Amino acid sequence: MTHRDYRVYVLSPPTGAEGSTLWRIPPLRVVPHGWDMAQHPTTPVPTNDEDALIRSALPLVQYGVAEIVSRVPRHVSRDDLVSAAMFGLAQAARSYDPARGIAFDKFAMIRIRGALLDELRSRDWASRGVRSAARRMEAANETFIARNGRTPDLTETAKEMGTDVTRVQAIIDDVHRGTVLNYEALVTDGSIGDILPDDSPTPLEELLGRERRAYLMDAIVALPDRLRHVVIGYFFEERPMQEIATDLGVSESRISQMRGEALTLIQAALTAHLDPTPLPTEPRPTGRLARKKAAYYAAVANGSTPTSRLDATPTPITTRLAATA
Repeated sequence: MTHRDYRVYVLSPPTGAEGSTLWRIPPLRVVPHGWDMAQHPTTPVPTNDEDALIRSALPLVQYGVAEIVSRVPRHVSRDDLVSAAMFGLAQAARSYDPARGIAFDKFAMIRIRGALLDELRSRDWASRGVRSAARRMEAANETFIARNGRTPDLTETAKEMGTDVTRVQAIIDDVHRGTVLNYEALVTDGSIGDILPDDSPTPLEELLGRERRAYLMDAIVALPDRLRHVVIGYFFEERPMQEIATDLGVSESRISQMRGEALTLIQAALTAHLDPTPLPTEPRPTGRLARKKAAYYAAVANGSTPTSRLDATPTPITTRLAATA
């Protein structure tokens, strides 16, 4: 059971705390998340003694947080630490036994510190072995700096630790893998989007993408009529293969073959115009098939102008086909 599993409800305003901006905490009811308070009015509430103990020890929460917050990374939320400390205080009030002769403030402080440590451990993805190795490496670095007045490199750190560079690098990698950051804690001005990598294309990538898309459209428009009918029907109109086969009076298997032929032609045309690697030489350069391919490549090259290929809003392929019909 952790403080994350519970929610603190306000039941009534605290007596004498109306003017306080730091402590405005009324009697507490700690219940599981999702619990319907209206349907469960008998949810256990701290007794008057427990409530008095909690109120008397409230300053210990901020004291415990202040004691530890300076030793933790910036990305650890202070509010989360306060929540954990409050949970520890509530547990202390519930389990406190005056008959043991221990002052409540000392008992509560132990539980508060324990709850804070549990909170920090729950955030740490690195094992104890990794943290121990990291502390040894840090101690070796501090020793080197004190002796030489400068920061050591990996080789010098490894020598100081009595190990090799590979082991030192492995420790660094393990620590990095065990670090979880709160994005909102990384920025003080602006937003987290200002420092995250931008996945949007660069101007050059945008222009190259437009050119590729234009050549693709030109390659489709330049296909023989029946192959173009298959490509448009299958990829653009998402029609069933059987329906396309009925249009052309052939079998579905033949439509599949025609689709493959069309894709092979389109790929060859894009390679011819966009890939710096030349196409393989035709076995019979003057043969009928070679002439048909050359005519197709030429039609693709003449399908658009260099300027129109870079347009942000190209002409839809259906409009182009209608204009050529």
